Amino acid sequence: MRSAFGTTFDVPPGYLNTASIGVPPRPAAEAVAAAVGRWAGGQDTPDSAEPSIAAARAGFGRLVGVPAARVAQGATAAHLVAMVAAALPEGASVLVARGEFTSVTFPFAARGLRVTEVDLDEVPAAAGGHDLVAVSVVQSADGRVVDLGGLRAAGVPVLLDVSQAAGWLPLDLGWADWVVGVGYKFLMAPRGCAWLACSPSALERTVPVAANWYGGEDPMATVYGLPVRLASDARRFDVAPVWLSQYGAAESLAYLASLDLAEVRDHNVGLADALLTGLGLPARGSAIVSLDVPPAAAERLAAAGVRSSVRAGRVRLAFHLYNSAEDVELVLEALG
Repeated sequence: MRSAFGTTFDVPPGYLNTASIGVPPRPAAEAVAAAVGRWAGGQDTPDSAEPSIAAARAGFGRLVGVPAARVAQGATAAHLVAMVAAALPEGASVLVARGEFTSVTFPFAARGLRVTEVDLDEVPAAAGGHDLVAVSVVQSADGRVVDLGGLRAAGVPVLLDVSQAAGWLPLDLGWADWVVGVGYKFLMAPRGCAWLACSPSALERTVPVAANWYGGEDPMATVYGLPVRLASDARRFDVAPVWLSQYGAAESLAYLASLDLAEVRDHNVGLADALLTGLGLPARGSAIVSLDVPPAAAERLAAAGVRSSVRAGRVRLAFHLYNSAEDVELVLEALG
């Protein structure tokens, strides 16, 4: 049990795998457990989760700087990105970062659009002449952070994936056309929830490729028959929610939105940079650390109780608000 930032976490020492799976604050875990109990006892109705769905939607909006009415909810990032891909004309040109997470790139490439890869540092300068830039704010493989100021100044339509940024990095992305993110990493929600925030103009351009009853203005009035009658706001892009994940997301996102995220960033980055300094490496200013170490080093980390992952052939460690200097020391001792 660890206490941090005003709540508690059942997280063990050495858990540095938030970039894969975030550990929930205890109230979020309890909310999901209570929901499972109600489900097992036949106590829920189809609209029981609606307050939690609304709270999670609003929480994501606050974390990225977009009103809740412009936030759609779904289950995965790729499905939400597919609605953006469907909005682009045939032959459109999309610029992405080389080595980008494929939930960002595959929806465009699978549709047959022209997708160009450049190094992350070159994205803002290369943006001109493309119909869209699609990029993660924080890269999944190594934690590098895109130059948001340069990207905004480029004046090109932008889709930003905040799956590895929201929850630890202060964000004010109301200027972006689309902002997508999943809940199960630094947002510490269960897997099965994701959100897509749209600018006013993007709201009109996005295509509801999975239009369904839940995207209706009044979902319980759109379960049968034609014509299509979708909500006037971003809820038109909703898919039927994964109820259990929404109960946890409502707690975790509301909690995170109540924090000073600059303080969370400083905490996370401070630990990550302390690890790099201890290894004789330069600080990188990200909550995610990527280490080029031999396979035996990864085995030593696991034997020491350090939970990490391997991405792009490197050991990836991720620090969040429940981590402490104890975790840094575990890694340094394991790596000698």
